[in-house]
Amino acid sequence: MRLLIAATGLGLCLAVVLMATLSPTPIDQGYESAIERVLSVLHRNGVPGWFGYRWFEFSANVLIFVPVGFFLALVFPTRFLWLSVPVIPALSGSLELAQYFVLPARFATVNDVIANSLGGWFGVAGAAIVVVAVHVRDRRIIRAWREQNVIGARGPVA
Repeated sequence: MRLLIAATGLGLCLAVVLMATLSPTPIDQGYESAIERVLSVLHRNGVPGWFGYRWFEFSANVLIFVPVGFFLALVFPTRFLWLSVPVIPALSGSLELAQYFVLPARFATVNDVIANSLGGWFGVAGAAIVVVAVHVRDRRIIRAWREQNVIGARGPVA
């Protein structure tokens, strides 16, 4: 069941990422004024003035890859979870290369690969934490079940 949920989540996340990164026109084209309004609200609410469009875009690139890294890590068996770490920048780099060679209106940048990789790695870390927490919980439940059955098999302890 875990694999089905992880694979479904990964497929959905990849579909969103592919639509966002491989559309012929930049995703922010036509939304410049909306982004400026969002930045204005953020600045009025305590976000430093140096956080402008470039940092906004960088943050968006980080955030879009967090669920990709999370579900990708869950697709791998626990002992191979580490394989998701190099897959993230490879995927991001492949998308940027596709933008560079196939989509003339798009801009491929190393910063996007860095941001996507960071986001993916945050997702992998989140998945690793969830996997560890589930394993700890499962061990506790099994230990309690064994203790209960051992006591029940011997009868009450006097």
